[in-house]
Parts: sequence; structure tokens; C-alpha cells
Amino acid sequence: MKVQETNIWRRSADLFVISFLILFLELVCIRWFASTVVFLTFFTNIVLLATFVGMSVGCLAATDRRDLVRMIVPLLLLAVVLAIGVLAVYNRFGQVMIDVGSQGSPQQIYFGTEYRAQDVSRFVVPIEAVAGTFFVLTALIFVGLGQRLGRAFGAVPDRVLAYTVNIAGSLAGIAALAALSYLQTPPEVWFAIAFALCLSVIPRWTPFQVCGQVAALVIITLSAHVGQAETIWSPYYKIQYSADRGAISTNNIGHQKMVRVEEAGAGYVLPHLLNRDSGGFPFEQVLVVGAGSGNDVAAALRCGAKHVDAVEIDPAIFALGRRDHPNSPYADPRVTVHIDDGRSFLRRAGGQYDLIIYALVDSLVLQSGYSTVRLESFLFTREAFADINARLKPGGVFAAYNAYRQGWVVGRLQMMMREVFGSDPLVMALPYRPQIGPGDPVPNITFLLGGRQAETLARIRQHIAAEPFWINDRPALNEPINGFSPQAPSLAGVDTFSWHRISLSSVEVRQNERIPIDDWPFLYLRDPVVPALNLRGIAIMAVLSLALLWAFAPKRGARPNWRMFFMGAGFMLLETKSVVHLALLFGSTWMVNSVVVFAILVMILCSNLFVIAIRPHRMWLYYGLLALALAAGIVVPMSTFLNLPEGQRVLASCTVVFLPIFFAGIVFATAFRESETPDVDFGSNIAGAVLGGLCESLSLVIGFNYLLIVALVFYGLSASLPGLRPSKGLGPL
Repeated sequence: MKVQETNIWRRSADLFVISFLILFLELVCIRWFASTVVFLTFFTNIVLLATFVGMSVGCLAATDRRDLVRMIVPLLLLAVVLAIGVLAVYNRFGQVMIDVGSQGSPQQIYFGTEYRAQDVSRFVVPIEAVAGTFFVLTALIFVGLGQRLGRAFGAVPDRVLAYTVNIAGSLAGIAALAALSYLQTPPEVWFAIAFALCLSVIPRWTPFQVCGQVAALVIITLSAHVGQAETIWSPYYKIQYSADRGAISTNNIGHQKMVRVEEAGAGYVLPHLLNRDSGGFPFEQVLVVGAGSGNDVAAALRCGAKHVDAVEIDPAIFALGRRDHPNSPYADPRVTVHIDDGRSFLRRAGGQYDLIIYALVDSLVLQSGYSTVRLESFLFTREAFADINARLKPGGVFAAYNAYRQGWVVGRLQMMMREVFGSDPLVMALPYRPQIGPGDPVPNITFLLGGRQAETLARIRQHIAAEPFWINDRPALNEPINGFSPQAPSLAGVDTFSWHRISLSSVEVRQNERIPIDDWPFLYLRDPVVPALNLRGIAIMAVLSLALLWAFAPKRGARPNWRMFFMGAGFMLLETKSVVHLALLFGSTWMVNSVVVFAILVMILCSNLFVIAIRPHRMWLYYGLLALALAAGIVVPMSTFLNLPEGQRVLASCTVVFLPIFFAGIVFATAFRESETPDVDFGSNIAGAVLGGLCESLSLVIGFNYLLIVALVFYGLSASLPGLRPSKGLGPL
């Protein structure tokens, strides 16, 4: 008996280690490939789905005589070398362009992808080819790990215990990488841990495998120190900072630049100068959302602000600004810094402001690998603008500016401001253009100024309608003069061409333009459709997944468990909706996302413990409870919870989010308890998660709430199919 117990503990420990390694390496791959492969930062769900495909194929091949785990080291080395090589070629040869969905006239805008024009590029590579290559490589890396996972599942006779150990290992993997992210450790630390664990699961590893891992670590380390830029790994980005230029790039895309605002910050001071020269007093209470390295904060201080709340989500970018900004805005006692999500801060802020600024809010990363939501998506919805309206003083001004790329984006923003604030915003393009149409490219900065009881805006509108406003490339030259003038100011020694005309632009809005809301937060999606780029990506991933399945399918021809397959598809959509829902309510920070995914796994763990203790057999009962919980999530929109007091919001949200996860976990664990082929059944479940991940693109059409309808359909299909043992069906009534 003691020998048997010892064997169970040893096998459980093996399962724990492989579960930890898979989850940890999955998160490492998502972070590192997204920050290294050009423009993959916008498609991290591709890396996530690739890991699922690899795990599924590996589980299904658990009985194969081939030991696929030996593939891990050479494939990781190949993937690392290729990723760095692609980046090096792209950076070195300006004639190489990676096309991301025709960004000249896109269905969905991705910032930073339009820097190289297709008509002047000699070599144009579609992002689908790049993403497809790394999809295959990532999946292949996880095939061997999936095979070990399937074998480890089969070695533990108690299936629910095995699944519980699997969840515990996954929880530890999430916690480990979250701790490393908090400490801002570089990727060589992540990979060193992953490689050490890989050696522990590879039987009879060879010196070649050790040398391969060392080579990969050396290449990863050296790649971060090529050139003069300082490399910092924040919880969100790979940040490269050139101190001599004050330039900051994130995930290989130019992001922002520190400037001395009196010398080169015309855009940063424009709202303040318009207010001053139209006869207003300085904006005393200012909120800057997306404060970054500090340019807008420095401008507000220079223009007379008495207090500035600076909200920045990335602690590393803030730290660079505090350390190196030439105006030292973050050292000023008038500034209070908040490392937080802007939307979350707006809801919790107690004060009111004369000016609220969206300071070039254009993140270059997704909020998580589970959805297409970007870090800034929930800042550009009707409900978010209503939060701004609630924080403005009477007569206060809201300023949003960016190079919005397309005229329809400017029109959509104008519509939202008009609807929320009750009056048309002021729209000003730099350089000046009299009209902005929906199909017009808008490559340069466009300002929109809106407001509540907009006396300030009315005053500015009256002045600028009478005569244009002139601003100089060097804002210090504007300080002693009034910028409203029929002609550019004439100052001794100042080039006339350094003055820029500011006048109002007329914006044409498309008929039936859809306004982003919290359930459909897609400002940069032209129409509520799944873009052609996404459809091509789905098709490519589906074909590649089938090819991998065919290549590694076990000889005995195991058939998928379709009940488990559809459970996986439904749960993936349920998990996606949960991550998005709680990010909206509590902020799109990396910490919130980590806690949410951790909490989901804890809830699954609770489901397992429930099944172990109660040993339910009436699966129809839990399917019914799951259906009721999903129906509640469908009929109650996410915005309902925003107006609740904080304690009630937490309780209600957790109930709506985690209750269906609990019942889904009971259904899965009860079915899995009877499994005679745990490798096939678990592999089928993971394969279903891939289908659910692909179906997430439907949120671009129907929004996130109605994704639960699709999840409900998948769970209905799983309930209607025969069980692992056909005679048991859904259990006795």
C-alpha cells in the first residue's frame, strides 16, 4: 500500500511539474514572441492558440512510441533565431515591408504598421505568412509537452485528482511569471527557468540539448543589447529607450519621445494657449490620461496648472520620464502620479477637473491573449466619455488628440462627444485642412476639444471663427503674444514657415456610423464585421492545425471525444468574456488580468473539490444550472455593474462571472472522472478551446455579451452528445 501511495505521489508530482512548465512557457512565448516578431504584438491570441494546438496534438499522441518531447530544444532554438532574424532584416532593410491588412485603407487600424508604404517597398511580406510560420513553430514546441501531459494524466488513476493537480501546477505557473513580470526581469531569466524544467521532463537529455538551450539564452540576451538603446521589460512591453534622443519604442514600434516642451511641444500646449488667448484663466486642475514619460504634464505645469493628476498604466515608461525628462515634471510637487488604467481611475476619482487630456492614448499591445481588446479600448466608448463628463467642472474641457489615421475615426469621436457632452466638439487638424471625410487618410495630429456646459469651448469657437490661431514650432515664442491673428505673427529672427495655422475642420460622418460602447469597444474597427485579415488568419490556423494533427496523429486512430471538444470551445468563450468583463470593471492592467486568470483556475479547482467530495452523477442538473448562469450573463449587460457601489460591484460581478465557470468545471470534472482515455479526452478538450478562441472574433460583430450565446450553443452540443461511456448518458434522473 505504501509503495502504491508513493507511486501516486510521484506521478502526481510529475503531472504538477509538466503542468507548471506548460502554463509558464505558454505565457513566456506569448510575451517574448509578441515583443520580438514584427507586429505580432497585435495578434498574441495566435501564440495562445498555437500552444493549445500543440498541447492538443501532443495529448492525442500520448500513446505514440515516438518521444516527441525531444523536439522541444531544437525547435525553441530555431524559433528564437528566426524571430530575431526576422526583426533584424526588417530593421536593417528599409525596402522590406510587412503588410498588416492593407493599412492604407484598413478595415481595422493597427498603429505603427503604416510607417513603410507598399508602393515604395521592394519586398512586401503579408503578416499572415509571418504569423503562420510562428504559429507552426510554437505549436510544434508544445507537441512534446502535450505528449508528456497526456502520459502524466494516464499515469494517475483518479482522473479528478489528476485534473486537480494539473490546475494546481497551472496556478503556480501563472503566479511565477506574474512575480517575474512585477520585478521587470528580462526574458533570459524566464527562458532559463523554462529550459531547466524542460531538461527535467526530457529523459536522457544529451549535451547537444544543453548546448542548444545555452545558445538560445545567449542569443536572447545579446539581442537585447544590440545598438545603443537601453532595453527594459515592463509588464506590458519590451521598451527600448534612446537617451540621446529621448525616444521610446515599444515592441519594435515607435511610441513616444521626451521633449523640452518650450522648445518642441506645440501640440502639448495647444489647448492651454487656445484657452488663454481667448480670454480664459489657466486650467488649474488637470488630469492627464496616458501621461507616459511626461510631456503633457510638463506642458500643463508650464501653462499655470496648480495640480496635475498624471495617470500612466506602464510603470517602466513612467520611471523613464521621472528619471530623464528634460522638464522634470514628475519631480514637481504639484503632480500626483497614478500607475493605473485610465478608465478605472476615471470611475474612482473623487475630484473634478478644468481639463482632462487623452495624451496620445494608443497602446501597441492587446489587453490579454484571450481577446482582440487593446489596452486603450475601454477609454474610447460612450460610457467612458460619460465618465469623463462626470469628472469635468462646469465649463471644463476634454481634449483628445492623436494621428487617428482615418477620417471615419475622427467622425466617430465627434459623434460620441456630441452625444455625451450635448454639443459639437472643436476639431482641428495639424496641418490645417478645412474638411475631413470618412475615407480621407489623416496621418497627422488631429485635436478634438469637447466639454460640459462648454462656455470655454464657446469662447474658443467664437475667436477661432473670426480669425485663425497661430502656433510656433517653438511654443516659447507663443508665450508673449496672442496667437489669434489674421496672419502669421512677424517676429524678428523667426522663420514665417515655423508658424502653423489652427482653424476648425468640418467633419463628415458616415450614415449609420456605429458608436463604440463597452460591449463593443472597437474604435479602430471600421464596420462591425470580422475583417478579411482575421478571416484569412482563421483559415490559415485551421489548415495548419489539421496538418499538425495529421502529422502526429497516433497510429491507433483514436477518435476525438466530441463532448469534451465542445466543452472546451464553450469554456474558452466563457473565459474570454470573464477576462474582458473584469478588465472593464477593475482596469485593464496586467495585474488585474493575472488575478482574473488565476481566479478562474481557482474556481475550477473548487469545482474539482466539489466533485471529489459530492461525486455528482446527475449531469443534467449542472448543465441546467450552467445554462441559467450563462443566460443571466447574456441578459445583464456589463455596464449594469459600473453604477453599483464598489462592494456590491465586486460581489455582483464575481457572481455573474465565476458562477458559470464553477458549474462548467463540475460538468467537465464529472465527465472526466469516468474517462478511460484521459489523454484523448483532455486533448479533445484543448482542441475545442482552439475553436472557441477562433470564435472570439465574432465579438467584432456581436459584442462580448452575446459571445455567451455561442458558448451556450457549444455547451448544448456537448450535453446532447453521448458521454464517455454511452450507457451513462447524462446520468440518472
